[in-house]
Formats: sequence, structure tokens, C-alpha cells
Amino acid sequence: MQAAQPPARGCAATSPFDRPEWFALLADSRAGAFEAEVETDGSHASLALNRVDGRIEALRNWYAFTWRPHVPVGPAGDASLATLARDLKREAPRVTLWPLPDEDGSATRLARAFRKAGWAVSLDQCDENHVLHVKGRSFAEYWTDRPGRLRTTLKRKAKKVEVEIVEYFDARLWDHYESIYAESWKPSEDEPDLLRRFAQDEGAAGRIRLGVAYAEGTPVAAQFWTVESGVAYIHKLAHLESAKPISPGTTLSAALFEHVIDRDKVTLIDFGTGSDAYKRDWMEEVRPRYRLDALNPSRPEAWPPLAKRAARAILASVKPRR
Repeated sequence: MQAAQPPARGCAATSPFDRPEWFALLADSRAGAFEAEVETDGSHASLALNRVDGRIEALRNWYAFTWRPHVPVGPAGDASLATLARDLKREAPRVTLWPLPDEDGSATRLARAFRKAGWAVSLDQCDENHVLHVKGRSFAEYWTDRPGRLRTTLKRKAKKVEVEIVEYFDARLWDHYESIYAESWKPSEDEPDLLRRFAQDEGAAGRIRLGVAYAEGTPVAAQFWTVESGVAYIHKLAHLESAKPISPGTTLSAALFEHVIDRDKVTLIDFGTGSDAYKRDWMEEVRPRYRLDALNPSRPEAWPPLAKRAARAILASVKPRR
């Protein structure tokens, strides 16, 4: 067990939230951060984790779209995961990991490994992820498939807004984003300094797409996207409530969609987690995100939550009489 430094050797990062730089940012502000790792028959596996209140959790924060194990695909990788799960039984009575994707098998593999290691595992959907598969379309072709009300809004309001998009970190534009977010409908930012450092790193790597919309010279909407390996990630967006009548967020979103589809030639756009209704206007597919909750039956500290889990299962199985 050591400081968190995934991804595992031989496992390429598949999203911004798989890179060692991301975990290093998180570890800087979390005293309990560590990396669990093991090598079995030449297969290396690692989990970026955090000790919190007597349990072990995924090393993550609310900005992260996903958390996943870093392990090669195949039987050797599965064996490594099972070994890791057994090793963690010495560390804590409970391990909770989320938000897990399963389109790559991460959630299923982890649940199987922890069960094999003797943990009592529950795997439940905890969130959802909206995505768009571009399927070779141009932006114009994609736009014709959008809901009529969305296309009408852009047609009527776009002339009232000017848009600026840059592919580098711009402190001036980031200040606009922070000011807009602070006055928007959204809750207060968690760890805004971490997000700024993340944006600076993405800008230095050429992955950032930072957009601001202006109305009569005043910044009224801002969005932070990144692009890599054919995927565009929509990280943050906000607009001033006072500017809602001119729909600057719609105009800015359309401009960024056009940018990443026609210029960056992405094949997938990922709108992150959350069931916000407006995402369905822009996206075409919803993928589940899961939470794995593993309890160690041999540890007395795990018995109360195990009893509660059993009681919930009994209640859920009892159908009300008509």
C-alpha cells in the first residue's frame, strides 16, 4: 500500500479521471489517499483509494465522471483483482467504490473479485451518464435530429450572443467562468482550486476547450470541456440567471458541439453524471453508473450494516397485499 499513483502499468488511461495526474491532485488534499496494488503472474493491478471514517472508498470527488480499477483485461487481470480484494480485508471492514462504469466491465469485474475474496457485496445503480455517439455525422446533420424547441431557441436567440472558444487555459476566461458560476443557479463549487489546477493541466496538454458567451460585452455563460482520444467531455457549465431570457447556454453549447464535432472530429461526447432533463435534448444514450458496497462478514464492525442490508432485502421481497 502506497501513495496513489495509478494507472497500473500496462493500462492506458481511458479518460481524464484515469491519469496519475488526476489522482495526484486528489491525493494532495486527502490524508487517507493510497494506492492498493499487486502483481500476479506478471499482471499488475491497482486501485486508487482513500481511507475515510473507518472505511475505504474510491479516491474521487464530485467532478469525476467515473472511477475504475486499473487492471489488464483477461484471466490474469481478474486474478490480480481478486488478490487485491483479499488484501483489502486486512485494511478495513467496508469498501465502497463509485461511480463505476460497466460498459467496459469494470463494475461486474470488481463485484466478482470482491465476492470471490469473501466480501458480502451489493452492486446498485447510483447515477446515470448521458452520452452522444456522433456516428460520423457533421454538426449540421446532428442538429437536424435535435428537438424542435431546441433548434427554435437557437435560431431566435443566437444573434443576441457572441461566443469565444479557446483551446488553451486562459486565466481571463477562467475568471469569467468562476464569476458566472458563483452567480448561477448551481450550488457552491466543491474544491474550486482543484478544478482550476485540473483545467490548467488540461490546457497545457492541449486538451481544453473553454468557451464563454457574451451579451453586449458582458460574460453571461461559460463552459469547460476537454477533448482526447476522440472523446469530448463536458465538465462544467453555467449561465447567469439574469441572462436566461436570451438562452446564452444554448448558444454556447451549440457552438462547442459544432467545434468538437466538425473541428476535433470526436466520435463520442460525454455529458458526465446526473439526470438533468436538459441533457436529453443534446444526448442520445443513457448509461448506468454503479456503487459497489463490500462488507467483510468476519469483522464485527460490518455486522450492523450487514443486518440493515438483510432487512432491506426482506422488506423489498415482501409484496403488499391488494
